[in-house]
Amino acid sequence: MARSDRLFRLLQLMRQMPPPLTAERLAEAMEVSQRSLYRDIDSLRAAGAQIDGERGYGYRLVEDIALPPQTFTREEMEVIALGLSEVKAMRDPAMSVAADAVLSKVAATLPSGRDQQLLHAISRVYRPDRHIQSPAFLDVVREACWHEYALDIGYADAAGTISARTIYPLAIMYTDHTLTALAWCCLRNDYRMFRLDRLREARRGTQSFRPRRAAMLRDYIAKLDASAAREPAQI
Repeated sequence: MARSDRLFRLLQLMRQMPPPLTAERLAEAMEVSQRSLYRDIDSLRAAGAQIDGERGYGYRLVEDIALPPQTFTREEMEVIALGLSEVKAMRDPAMSVAADAVLSKVAATLPSGRDQQLLHAISRVYRPDRHIQSPAFLDVVREACWHEYALDIGYADAAGTISARTIYPLAIMYTDHTLTALAWCCLRNDYRMFRLDRLREARRGTQSFRPRRAAMLRDYIAKLDASAAREPAQI
């Protein structure tokens, strides 16, 4: 691992790991010797990181050189905590890990004391009845959205009939009980929604739709909004 990458990883560990951050724990997590860890701590301090502590007692990252200071009101910090708590409640393993990383990075940019207000915010999401299981092809669909390439899928309808399709995945929509891909269906030549738990197969196709994803998604959302506006109000 390049030294710059190792120092960045050490910063991330110091943001995320609970105290006490002893040299032994950090060295074990970094898979380096304690001597190397001491050198890396000294390098981070020389680069401007404010790290409290001494060898043998543990460390605390006070000011993070990688992230500029941020100022949030108490309400804004509650919004951040609430949003990240909602992400963790979605039961998406990759997004849950990312939510923890975001929380630690934001906390690292706050002045002393304000970080604790964020980490111990009063706003939380609790959804004991949310039963979304991570679909088998969730990561495949997410990668296809990010990189804007087609997917060849096998899709089962409500009756269990499987059809082969090529889709352009535009976004993943989270609801209370399902994950759904908003996509362009090449078979129907139109926008469609595909429940990810009904995917029986998903592999990278030969087509790319870059850089059209953002425009196509805006178009699809506009069509959904227009369709919702045409529906008669329920009384």
